[in-house]
Amino acid sequence: MNISLREAIIQRVTDKNDDELTGIIEDSVGGAEQVLPGLGVLFEIIWQHSEKSAQSQMVTALKEHLA
Repeated sequence: MNISLREAIIQRVTDKNDDELTGIIEDSVGGAEQVLPGLGVLFEIIWQHSEKSAQSQMVTALKEHLA
């Protein structure tokens, strides 16, 4: 079976509880560059399911931390 990287990442985190998801994110942030695509997929899911106001807050936070 051939699955995409996105599908593999989603399968890895599906059915994880809050603590497990937090651990996956915390272990990935600041880690090896190989985990960046996984964080990107998780961010994509968050972005797609966030209200416009939350998206705006994320953009503002990003801009503030890039300055």
